[in-house]
Amino acid sequence: MSKKKLICTFMLLAMCAQVAFAGLGSDKTKYIGGTVSALKEGVEGKSSAKDEKVFVFITDKDGKEGKVEIPYDKVDSLEYGQKAGRRVGVAFVVNPIFIFSKKRRHFLTLGYTDADGKQQAAVFEMGKDVIRVTLATLEARTGKKIEYQDEEARKSGRGN
Repeated sequence: MSKKKLICTFMLLAMCAQVAFAGLGSDKTKYIGGTVSALKEGVEGKSSAKDEKVFVFITDKDGKEGKVEIPYDKVDSLEYGQKAGRRVGVAFVVNPIFIFSKKRRHFLTLGYTDADGKQQAAVFEMGKDVIRVTLATLEARTGKKIEYQDEEARKSGRGN
């Protein structure tokens, strides 16, 4: 094989590996959708429940920061679900043994009333390093129980 073909093959594999490993960072949050007009669907950022009065989502898209604050006392529903999928891209690029591993995606839905008294909803995908802490904090600060989509989500959300 010529050097040119070898370099092209290596570059193609490197690009495929980037796509295969692309995903939400373990400490990131992504706005999936809902009624928040200030956010575009799919925008990534960071979320925090550290503030004593509001849940905060700050975007980091294109260097333009956007910020959404949801007061805890306006939250009327919390729902947690997850979706497990196979790592097909990684298995194809790196090693076929990865086809047997799963990647879990964590989803949080916040239902709340805005300043105008209208019902709103926001769905976030959260990284694995922030989901459990966020769920526990939201439950404590809002006084609402989390609704789990299924038993698997309940186990994962509670750390059992």
